[in-house]
Amino acid sequence: MAKKPNIIVSSTDLERLEDLLDSLPADAFPGKADLQAELERAEVVDPDQVPPSVVTMNSTVRFTIESTGQEFSRTLVYPKDVDSKGDKISILAPVGSALLGLSEGDQIEWPSPGGGMLRVRIMEVSHQPERAGETHS
Repeated sequence: MAKKPNIIVSSTDLERLEDLLDSLPADAFPGKADLQAELERAEVVDPDQVPPSVVTMNSTVRFTIESTGQEFSRTLVYPKDVDSKGDKISILAPVGSALLGLSEGDQIEWPSPGGGMLRVRIMEVSHQPERAGETHS
């Protein structure tokens, strides 16, 4: 198994995510233990110390599909903020918990609409609340 990349999480995101996880039943979603493991291995920093290239909650990320070069953007959100447009990823989705704390240039496996997996690269964190000074939202 490939070594997982180092991840950085703001102390604010960690606190909010721990509260969210504590509020959910143990079997609320399949990836709960995986998200908890990601949070446990993360380097936790103050919001104003998060590097601008790191994916935090409410960050908008531009991706490239490695095999085709196709680009797309998604925003990592809390479950209450997911809508029907399809441009947001819940932190409770497996790809959402995998995305948290990664940096520009990192790669992850992404479920393909037709089945299977795609390898995508984080090209840019086009919006990050901490970089924009939005640390209390």
